[in-house]
Amino acid sequence: MGIDARLGDILTQLDKGREEALSRLFELLRIPSISTDPEYAPEVRRAAEWLVAELTDLGLDAKLHDTTGHPMVVAHTPSGDARPVLFYGHYDVQPVDPLNLWDRDPFDPELQDTPDGTVIRARGASDDKGQLMTFVEALRAWKAVHGTLPTDLVLLFEGEEESGSPSLLPFLNAHRDELSASIALICDTGRYSDGRPAITTQLRGLVGQEVVIRGADRDLHSGAFGGLAANPIMVLSQALAALKDADGRVTLPGFYDGVEDLPEQLARDWEALNFDAQAFLGGVGLKTPIGEKGRTPLEMQWNRPTAEINGIAGGYAGDGFKTVLPAEARAKVSFRLTGQQDPAKIRDAFQAHVRSFVPDDCRVEFHDHGASPASVMDITDPAFGLAREALSDEWQQEAVFIGAGGSIPIAGDFKRMLGMDTMLIGFAKDDDRIHSPNEKYDLESFEKGARSWARILAALR
Repeated sequence: MGIDARLGDILTQLDKGREEALSRLFELLRIPSISTDPEYAPEVRRAAEWLVAELTDLGLDAKLHDTTGHPMVVAHTPSGDARPVLFYGHYDVQPVDPLNLWDRDPFDPELQDTPDGTVIRARGASDDKGQLMTFVEALRAWKAVHGTLPTDLVLLFEGEEESGSPSLLPFLNAHRDELSASIALICDTGRYSDGRPAITTQLRGLVGQEVVIRGADRDLHSGAFGGLAANPIMVLSQALAALKDADGRVTLPGFYDGVEDLPEQLARDWEALNFDAQAFLGGVGLKTPIGEKGRTPLEMQWNRPTAEINGIAGGYAGDGFKTVLPAEARAKVSFRLTGQQDPAKIRDAFQAHVRSFVPDDCRVEFHDHGASPASVMDITDPAFGLAREALSDEWQQEAVFIGAGGSIPIAGDFKRMLGMDTMLIGFAKDDDRIHSPNEKYDLESFEKGARSWARILAALR
């Protein structure tokens, strides 16, 4: 039997089993596996155990691995001759606060008809349970049709992605041999904004930094001390304002070391996406792109580094007015990194920059909030072309290679620690409201996502 005939039977099986697949997804969605809240630790574990049972039912050797935090789920096929393919997903979810903004119980999933089609409404529907289950359902259909799975596989499901993945790197290091594969697959991304299927080939890195500047031992009367005593908010504001120049470039010495221009082929591909920056901004009540002069909007989103102020506090900001010089000011700042930028050097450069503004009477302290380099995939690997063709066949639209402005550190960790590139293939949409009230996942995304994975697995055999 040829590959096309095998694939046709599997796709037919997926179509026949849609209701049962949705029922299984709803079971998983009902488990409130919120990893950031210790009160939900038993529920996180219950979700891991549910997945172990499902994967065992498919004939995989599935185990729950305890960590210092929440469990990891690892499953693999009986060892074969080929280096396996690794699939990664996460089964934990974000908290649901504020609960009053939800239209229904976040953990009582429901199909809802909307002007744009039928959606699955629940916390975790898109991030990442619905996406994770597209792959599992593709395996289930393959097993039902042929009695075996398509290739040697390793599945890694994490329970701490939404709480910073504190156990992940130690786990990868401890299980390096078991998790080593020819390529990694991640379903935690989305389609392009116009609905075309997409493979994300590069991700920006991230440095998070909190800075606190302290001056006097109490808030001071601005009439008595203004103009004479150091004002921590003023000091902090001056330091933050100096992070960028008039052209939108970051001023830290050495900041652009390792930043690479977009390859010509990708530049042409991205130009063909016809990204409408005004329409994109219009969706959030803005209209005018800003940023680094001489760069296209998609370059600035996906292939250029940034410095952003994420929060700032100090002094009195309540009702009315209080004329004080605050004793303390603080801010949270993040840097998105590209190319070969070194997160440690960026952090050091930022701290040196801030210190240069701090007068003798003030003290400064820094608190680190994560650091990861950018991830750039080698799209010359034939797997990328095969997956692109498979996606195009399923969606009847040419699949595109895109970048992402955010960070998925695990993709870079797979490269650095396990020596493999990652294909990030997801079916989410920009309006899925992940991390927000009323999260949803299109029913089409779930059903065609499973069919897409069946096609990709057939192509990679």
